This record gives sequence, structure tokens and C-alpha cells, in this order.
Amino acid sequence: MKIGIDAIDYYVPPIALKIKDLAEARNIPPAKLEKGLGLKTMALVDTDEDVASMAANALLNLIINNKVDPTSIGRIYLGTESALDASKPTATYAVGTVENVLKSKYGIRCFKNCDVVDLTFACIGAIDAMENCMDWVRAFPDRKAIVIASDVAKYELESSGEYTQGAGAVAILIANNPAILELNQTIGVGMEHVGDFFKPRKTITNKDLKNTSVQEITKSSKEKIELYVEEPVFDGYYSNTCYQNRISEALEHFNKQKETDFLNDWDHLIFHLPYAYQGRRMMLDIWLDWINEKGLMENLEKEIGKLVDSVDVKVWKKVASKSSFYPKFC
Repeated sequence: MKIGIDAIDYYVPPIALKIKDLAEARNIPPAKLEKGLGLKTMALVDTDEDVASMAANALLNLIINNKVDPTSIGRIYLGTESALDASKPTATYAVGTVENVLKSKYGIRCFKNCDVVDLTFACIGAIDAMENCMDWVRAFPDRKAIVIASDVAKYELESSGEYTQGAGAVAILIANNPAILELNQTIGVGMEHVGDFFKPRKTITNKDLKNTSVQEITKSSKEKIELYVEEPVFDGYYSNTCYQNRISEALEHFNKQKETDFLNDWDHLIFHLPYAYQGRRMMLDIWLDWINEKGLMENLEKEIGKLVDSVDVKVWKKVASKSSFYPKFC
């Protein structure tokens, strides 16, 4: 049985900010962001857009462009860290919007027999949604599911994360005998509870407000309001370290389940990326460990030279990342 991705579509907001313009406004050399991090433009939501509307657009594009019968879909799972509601799934807002658009062709509530759920986890929520949907289709091969990833990445103005902002949504059809990509059942996992990135609650009382009150805003006798902060609290350097450590643990876990020669068995490595070059940088030390384990360091050194005391480590690694030995990335 082959289970995987049968169709893909997406939605990106039509507004974009050139990273060069942002860099100049922040007195940052544009090359530092464009060439150093691989950033070119930043997608921005319009005033009438949010994570639900983007998810709805991606879902509608998937259905229309791939001629998907919405009544054949049994699950629509959304991975996000930008939820609209503390109770009902953001996915229900998206699904309800799409139902209204499709009702003339498929009837009212064409998704009424479809399970709709959000999975909240920064960066990885949609992967968890995909794994869940794949298991569901694998158990019942005649079923189909849709996974949506939709987020608005937003940081404090002039923070070190500001230039890694963005917005967009992707919708993926999961089915038996997929047309695009088969996904096997071996999954490596690395997890640790850390404080590198989180969106805390903020408490507001009447002391924090001007020209209004908590009671007026809530139409109640409440004395405080608890809000989620859209902009995360984060430590960029520490977060990068956590990223690399979790990758190492996940690869080790994968290899325990299915012994794999990472250098020769895989043609490409695909990463979730907050900025374009992060995966390449995070994998460099891991890749050098692989080279050592396979006894191939001598071959690399013949091409780029040995790492000796007189050579800057960072410079040597940068050259190594451009060598013919370094794997391809997507």
C-alpha cells in the first residue's frame, strides 16, 4: 500500500516587502540578509486577511485546481501557531468559508461529514497533522484527507526576528496511490521542552488602559483580560542550537528504526525554514560527523584542504559547505 501526497496547492498574500528595502530602513547591509540568510521578499497579510482566510484560499485552490470532490474528504487537519479562537478550530472558519463558495455546485455543507481539527505547535503542527492523516488513510485506504499549514509569522518591530517574518498557507491532499510522493512509515522524532520560542499570555487591567476599562471592553464585571501575545518571546541563537540538536536526535531515532546511510541513501534533504539557509547551516556539523563516520574526511580535505591550527574554523566550514561532497537541499 502506498500512502502520500496526491495533490498540493497554496495561497500567498499578494503584498510583499522587498528585504532590501527593510534592510535599508533598519540600517542593515542588504547583502547580510539577501546573501547571508537567503531572504528576498517578505509576504504580508492585508488588513482583511488572517490565518483562516489564507487556509480557506489554499483549500479552495486545492479543490478547484485538482478537481477534488469535497464530499470525498473525511478529514481536514490544520497545523498552525496563529489560531484565531481559544475554543473552536481555526480550520472550521476556513472550511465554512469554502463551503459557502462551493454550495452552488456541491450543495449546502459539503464538508458536513468531515472531521476538522487544529494541531498547534510552532513549525511542526502541520507535520503532526500529516502523520495523523496518513495513519487514518493507511487504516482505511478508500478515505482521503487534507492537511493545511497556515500561519502569520510576526515579530516585534526592529527585533532580530523581524526580517524572518512572512505569511502563507499550503493545502495537501493525502490519499492512497498518490500521484506526487509516497511517504513511508518510518519517522524519527526529537523532542525537548525548552524556552527558545513561545507566545505568552499578557494580563491587562484598568491601570493599563486609557479612555476605556476592562468592564467596558468585555461588557462584564471582569477586572482583567488575558491576551495571547502575537509576537513571540525568543532567543534566536539558542533556537538555532535547539533546531540542530532536535535534528540530530530525530536522525538518530530514525536510524534506530531503519538503518540508513544518510550520505548515499538520500538524494535530497528538505527542511522547514524560518529563513532560506538555516537548514544548510544547521546540517553542516551533522554532515561532517557523517563524513568522519564513513572515513571520507580525507577525500573532503583533498578538495578543500585540511583544518589545521592556522585555518579559521568558520572559513573552512563555509568552504566545506560549497564542496562537491555537500548534499543537495530543498
